[in-house]
Amino acid sequence: MDKRRVVVTGVGPVTPIGIGKEKFWNNLLAGVSGIGPITLFDTTDFNVKIAGEVRDFDFVNFGDKKEGRRMDRVAQFAVAAAKLAIEDAGIDFTKENPYRIGVCVGSGVGGLGTFTEQTVKYKEKGPRFVSPLFIPMLIGNMCSGEIAITFGLKGINTCIQTACATGSHSIGDAFRAILCGDADVMLAGGSEAAVGPMAVAGFSNMKALSTRNDEPQKASRPFEKNRDGFVLGEGAGVLVLEELEHAQKRGAKIYAELVGYGANCDAYHITAPDPEGIPAAECFKMALKDGGLKPEDVDYINAHGTSTSLNDKSETMAIKAVFGEYARKLAVSSIKSMIGHLLGAAGGVEAISTVLTIAEGKVPATINYETPDTENGLDLDYVPNVARTMEVRVALSNNLGFGGHNACLAFKKFEQ
Repeated sequence: MDKRRVVVTGVGPVTPIGIGKEKFWNNLLAGVSGIGPITLFDTTDFNVKIAGEVRDFDFVNFGDKKEGRRMDRVAQFAVAAAKLAIEDAGIDFTKENPYRIGVCVGSGVGGLGTFTEQTVKYKEKGPRFVSPLFIPMLIGNMCSGEIAITFGLKGINTCIQTACATGSHSIGDAFRAILCGDADVMLAGGSEAAVGPMAVAGFSNMKALSTRNDEPQKASRPFEKNRDGFVLGEGAGVLVLEELEHAQKRGAKIYAELVGYGANCDAYHITAPDPEGIPAAECFKMALKDGGLKPEDVDYINAHGTSTSLNDKSETMAIKAVFGEYARKLAVSSIKSMIGHLLGAAGGVEAISTVLTIAEGKVPATINYETPDTENGLDLDYVPNVARTMEVRVALSNNLGFGGHNACLAFKKFEQ
């Protein structure tokens, strides 16, 4: 029996630089920053006053208003991204077996907004005033659950929660579900809506966030010498993964083929990456081996690139460990420079960017790259400031999460 193949046929981004493929991709190539002053809560007493918010989002454009009120913002983002991906794929679920269509959309922190709101209500008014919908709005698996309910999908339905690697792990697990025959179609990715007082306070007190409040659009600067922390973002990214023959039978367009997946752990520290990047390097090697690829086959890496001193250095070291001298011939960029760090949604949105890079032959830039950090060994081609036109036949998408969770997806230009 021939090995099943998995292709990407639809993408659904909900991001600080645009909702939907066209706006997201055009702004990405134009180097538009989605970082600005926080409007979702009062930042008067906060050291950090900037984030990547999805400023023009209204759930009524994607689903029933009454149902939307029963969802945390994180689930609203997930359903919206799924709807966009389904429409982009042109798939008619009324003609499909719902038991062969699954969902794997995770969230790093789940319904944090609901948790914060209901905790305040409990403290001010007492337990009788806590919403009966508190638990279903809080738990992270409702991203996958609400998507399945909204679109009537009765196949495998799971939820990954691996911090900043969530989206990529979700896509990887969905990929394997199709390969082993458990599904023909999977909606996969991540969602996050953590721009709120608790997350900002927590990350800020950890000294992880940029405090460049006076220049928000220049705050996220991956791999650049003057970076001072990541910028928190929100949104969702969902892809339609499809078994190749299933996609071809319905005449679907194909963005790229997903050929490899790597996943492992640093087993080093709860927040800091392994300083030498060795486990991450092993993860990248796993994805290459899984896809039957050699290092020199890769043209581009969509890096995790958070704009923190530790991550950017260790990821660069990991890339060098895998690719050796060839590393300097690779294009390596981080779209977090424009959208911020979407935590559990990062892998989903960045995978969308990666497959569009392959399909369109254009590599998004790392914006705000002004001064190289060569003394710390950050001397790769980070595609500074201006998007680049180039053929990309093979690309990796990396995500590295708190707890040491590493994930790498290998995408390839589709060929018969």
